[in-house]
Amino acid sequence: MKKHILQSRNSAPGAVFGNAFGGRSVRRVLACAVLTMLAASGLSAQEIGVRELPDIEYARNAGTWQFSGPRLVQQDAAAGLAKVNLGLHQEGAVLYEFNLRYEGGVEDGHGGAGIHVFADSRLNYPSWGSGKSYLLWLNYDEKPVDKAIPAGLSAQVYRSTSHSDMTLLHSIDLNDYLNFFDGDNLHADIPFRITIDGDSGEVRVYDPTVDLSSVYFVFYMDKRDLPMKGDWVSLRTNGVKASFALGL
Repeated sequence: MKKHILQSRNSAPGAVFGNAFGGRSVRRVLACAVLTMLAASGLSAQEIGVRELPDIEYARNAGTWQFSGPRLVQQDAAAGLAKVNLGLHQEGAVLYEFNLRYEGGVEDGHGGAGIHVFADSRLNYPSWGSGKSYLLWLNYDEKPVDKAIPAGLSAQVYRSTSHSDMTLLHSIDLNDYLNFFDGDNLHADIPFRITIDGDSGEVRVYDPTVDLSSVYFVFYMDKRDLPMKGDWVSLRTNGVKASFALGL
């Protein structure tokens, strides 16, 4: 099994980010940044999987979420802080599997999508953070306000400590991959597998362009948060349409 590790510029304990972007396609970049619709916990991540959606709570005034066949779609490209909360206990080794499809909305020069994992609580209103959790985020912003976020395409990892507070841990420039956003790749279903160990803090993102089992990219949660447990996962979008479905 092969892994790629890149030491983060951040000095927080345990801050290591997987080199998920070097020499790979945007399909892979997107899969690494926007994480889960399927999860299972309590056993080895290699042995288990849940085949049903967890309980869903739609956040009020936080996007327009609706099922279209098996896909959960956020349909409002203008919605900021769009969110849907999934009730799911996460403890120990956890496996996440899903496929994601971009549906539109970045034509105005800004849009993003991501997921909070291991959230300890939820708020059914628009919010900046999502309790104590980690947000993995894919961002496109031609004129970012935060100097730590590169203009254009980038990916971020945030540590959320409440519904109103988050800290940026990692930010990676992905502009070398903008040319991969052609018509075919942009709207293709993206399969991926993520494993998270809430005890050690290790997060593995498996490479969906290889075989989803032999190559992965890794970062670690802050040691101050360990062992980490959560009861919620939050799917999020900002100024973009996206749909999610179970399975690879």
